[in-house]
Amino acid sequence: MTPAVRFEGVSRHFGAVRAVDGVSFEVADGEFFAMLGPSGSGKTTCLRLIAGFEQPDRGHIEIHGKTAEGLPPYERDVNTVFQDYALFPHMTVADNVAYGPMIRGMAKAARRGRAEEMLALVKLEGLAGRKPGQLSGGQRQRVALARALINRPRVLLLDEPLGALDLKLREQMQVELKVLQRQIGITFVYVTHDQGEALAMSDRLAVFNEGRVEQIGTPAAVYEHPTSAFVAGFVGVSNILAPEVAGHLTGRAEACAIRPEKIAFLAAGEAPGAAACAAEGEVTEVQYLGPTTRYQVRLAAGGQLTVMRQNARGGGEAHGAAAGQRVRLVWDRGDVQVLGGAPEAGA
Repeated sequence: MTPAVRFEGVSRHFGAVRAVDGVSFEVADGEFFAMLGPSGSGKTTCLRLIAGFEQPDRGHIEIHGKTAEGLPPYERDVNTVFQDYALFPHMTVADNVAYGPMIRGMAKAARRGRAEEMLALVKLEGLAGRKPGQLSGGQRQRVALARALINRPRVLLLDEPLGALDLKLREQMQVELKVLQRQIGITFVYVTHDQGEALAMSDRLAVFNEGRVEQIGTPAAVYEHPTSAFVAGFVGVSNILAPEVAGHLTGRAEACAIRPEKIAFLAAGEAPGAAACAAEGEVTEVQYLGPTTRYQVRLAAGGQLTVMRQNARGGGEAHGAAAGQRVRLVWDRGDVQVLGGAPEAGA
C-alpha cells in the first residue's frame, strides 16, 4: 500500500545548522504518527517540509505517492493545526471554520452546511455565532481542528496543538483527538516534545535528536526496548548505566538501561530468583508523587538507581523505604536493555 508520507534521505539546512539531516521514514495511510523530540531536534521542520512551508535541500518527499518537492502548500492534500490556533479574532466560529471553502469558491449555503457538520464533529454545536475570544482554550482548539478538517485533507498535520492547554484539559483532548482520528480515518502526523502525549496517542512514533531519527516504532516497542541512551532517557525515565557500573550489577560490561518501575525492593530474608539481578545500596532521597513514590538509591557498587513504586496500598511512606535506610534491590535480567548509543557518565 502506498504510504501517506514518505521521506528518503531528506535534509534541510539553515546555514551551518542541520535542522534535518538525512531523515528517512514512512507514515502509513490512516496512521496516527507522532514525531517526538526536544526543541531543535528537527521534528517541526519535518512537519513544515510535509506542509510545503519549507523545501528540502536534498532527498525526496512523497505524499500519497506524489512527489512533493517544489509543490506549493495549496496543491498538497494536507492541512495544519498550529499551537496558537491561528483563528481570525474578528470572525465568528462558523466563519472561521468555513474560511477554507470560502477561499475555494464554495457557495455560502454549502459551506455553512459543511461548517455545521464539522462543528458537530468536534462537539461545538450551538457555538457557531461566537467569536474566538468568547471561547475557552479547549474550544478554540476544537475550532482550529474543524477548520483544518473542513476541506477533507488526506493528511492532517498537528504542530504541538495541545501545548497551550492546562494538564487536565490536555489529557482530555488527547483522548478526544485519538477518538476523532479513528472516527474520520485520515492520517494524523503529530509533533510534540511531550513523551506522554506521544505514548498515549500514536500508533507509531519517531524519536528525533539533533536533526536525525534515533528510533521508530510502536509506543510499547520504543519504551520497552530503547536502542540508544538518548531514547532511553528522553522517552520516559531510565537508569542509564555506564559499562563499568553495568558490569558490577549485571555481569555484562555494556552500556545499558533499566526503567525505574522494573526495580523492586527485596524483603528481608528474601532471595532473588535465578533470572534476577540484585544490588545493595542506601536510600538517599524519597519523593512522594501521589500515585507513585520515587526513590534515589546510592549503590554500594557505585553509581545510583532511581526506583519507582506504586502507592497501591496507601501512602508511599507506609510501605516503602526511608531516606538513610539500607536496602536490597532486585530486577529481572530481561528488563535490562543494552544500548547502542553512548551512555551518560556514571549511572
